[in-house]
Amino acid sequence: MTELRRLITLKMLILLLTGTISNAAIDADWLVTPIEEPVQIEERLDGKEVVLSNGLISRTFRVQPNAATVAYDNLMTGESVIRGVKPEAIVELDGTKYEVGGLQEQVEYAYLQTEWLDSLTDNPEAFKFKSMDTGPTKERFAWKRKRYSADLPWPPPGKSLIFHFEPPEGKLKGLTLSIHYEMYCSIPLLAKWLTIQNGSDKPVKLNTFTSEILAAVEYESRVEQPQQWEYPNIHIESDYAFHGGDPRSANKTTHWVVDPQYSTQINYLRKTPVMLESRPPIGPDVIIEPGDTFESFRTFELIFDTTERERKGLALRRMYRTIAPWATENPIIMHVRHADPKSVRLAIDQCAEVGFEMVIMTFGSGFNMENIDPDYLAHMKELVDYAHSKGIELGGYSLLASRRISDEHDAINPETGKPGGAIFNNSPCLCSQWGIDYFAKIKTFIEQTGLDLLEHDGSYPGDVCASTKHPGHRGLHDSQWKQWKKITDFYKWCRGRGVYLNVPDWYFLTGSNKTAMGYRETNWSLPRERQIILGRQNIFDGTWTKSPTMGWMFVPLVQYHGGGAAATLEPLSEHLDAYGAHLTQNFGSGVQACYRGPRLYDTDETKALVKKWVDFYKKYRDILDSDIIHVRRPDGRDIDCILHVNPRLKHKGLAMVYNPLNRTVTKTLTLPLYYTGLTQRARVREQEGKRKRYKLDRKYNVEIPVTIHPKAATWFVIE
Repeated sequence: MTELRRLITLKMLILLLTGTISNAAIDADWLVTPIEEPVQIEERLDGKEVVLSNGLISRTFRVQPNAATVAYDNLMTGESVIRGVKPEAIVELDGTKYEVGGLQEQVEYAYLQTEWLDSLTDNPEAFKFKSMDTGPTKERFAWKRKRYSADLPWPPPGKSLIFHFEPPEGKLKGLTLSIHYEMYCSIPLLAKWLTIQNGSDKPVKLNTFTSEILAAVEYESRVEQPQQWEYPNIHIESDYAFHGGDPRSANKTTHWVVDPQYSTQINYLRKTPVMLESRPPIGPDVIIEPGDTFESFRTFELIFDTTERERKGLALRRMYRTIAPWATENPIIMHVRHADPKSVRLAIDQCAEVGFEMVIMTFGSGFNMENIDPDYLAHMKELVDYAHSKGIELGGYSLLASRRISDEHDAINPETGKPGGAIFNNSPCLCSQWGIDYFAKIKTFIEQTGLDLLEHDGSYPGDVCASTKHPGHRGLHDSQWKQWKKITDFYKWCRGRGVYLNVPDWYFLTGSNKTAMGYRETNWSLPRERQIILGRQNIFDGTWTKSPTMGWMFVPLVQYHGGGAAATLEPLSEHLDAYGAHLTQNFGSGVQACYRGPRLYDTDETKALVKKWVDFYKKYRDILDSDIIHVRRPDGRDIDCILHVNPRLKHKGLAMVYNPLNRTVTKTLTLPLYYTGLTQRARVREQEGKRKRYKLDRKYNVEIPVTIHPKAATWFVIE
């Protein structure tokens, strides 16, 4: 880490001397020390050039003879992100494709030299830049802060830059297209999207669009065709995401494609995928009526300063806390097995006794959120009010997709003209009458009962629908866009009301709070001892891209898929070792779990065990909810360790160490403290023992002696 810090300082010094960065950013690693430099928008060259910068990245535009990105720089490394000029967007309106902005006649696309810019020309058939606006960032939707979360600003501080374009002469009169950019403080992150305002007296059809095009610098140069390409070292993600529990699986808009203008690339067939296009997989095929405005999804661009896995993961997790800070809400939740009043009240009472914060009437419990009968609503409101009287929030489960409704309401397969063949075989179309009624019922249920949480299983996975009879969409090509709007508008509504959202798909950027940390459900039917190590591996692996608060784990208090007595914890008092191991590794990692069963404890001893780990989590909540450094992966062969870090806290680190072996282990453990922000010395105590002082070595590590009993765990607090 010494070399990393020295390298950052050297590169920033070079940028300072060249006038590219201010003195404020010198000798600061943005992942350790907040960069205080604000986002700046500067006009240069007598208004011909505009620069958007935050000291970590900058994007430079020429606005004459048209608007185009002519530089996109990684100020942390001094490298360019792009090697050429492209249009700012491409739109297809009423069946005709138009470029938006852009400059032409760049003769070499392997690199871009500043002296070439004055000779570039505009495309007369493209949308032409006419004006720009600047201002602060704005929240994408409301976030009601109803429960404990990290103290993060919303919207994230920064600035917005908006370019307004008019159509080519003689075409699409009355239409205005705007490209929006937001850059945020203290993170190398930029967002981009487009809007189209129809000021004419005629409707316009937007067939499709590409809202971002980057001629990116290649990550590798290969003469032959590899089986798998390495893409440029930047992270691109949009909020148009579904059917995936991680950002890569859910990413539907990021396309790395061949750049036909890059004729001098090394690849013999010129097939290197070095041009980014951010666009929907189909459609949206929407009609923009006179007076209406269309808004696209948002593309987020995170620029890395390294290829090292942990540091890239830290950057990604910082991005989610910046643009989806509700993901830091992390209530302690019990999943009660039955939804009858007696069972729910018992769960509420036990949660209040041991410090749990929320009860979910889980799947298979008999809870029905689609039942808006007044008597049922009144009954559920009584339970919600009772929970609130005990300081507990109450929520419930609802299944959306992956079920069959009817031929009339299911998504229609475009290949057969019939239901079936959806991602989960059968699934309702959210824009059918059933779908419209479903969301109306769920909203009514929440409004009239005060329910605090929705666990929304089988969320919209991206199914298209070829029906021309559903009232919420016209046909195949607008079906995905309209269904995505339906689900995400609902999630945003929930976020504005403070309704917590457990969604097993990547809807964080449109309002959801948590998804699965990553596990195979049938593994919870394995013998208890195997569940423990597998669970710890799931947490270790899942937190490369998720912060602890973003993922849930599972604890089968009663039988789940199967496995019988060997797989379950009931009777709890007879399996305190396994129950305690689950509690230790879940609370110790800051990852909340689905404790699914009829009760949390059955004896005073069991109750004390649960309360011990709840109290531990609440005492160290801030640091346990913070980023994880992956010290050693669990493998059942030696001790394993994770290290929570947060340089902004009093407790700057907390290491959890586990011994899976049947014997006591005594050894020296190396803890990497670079991301705690400590540079010279650290005070470390084991559990609640005495502090000991350690000197950090040149790599910002300390070595501490560890002795752990068989099948046990311990922790070390770093100050």
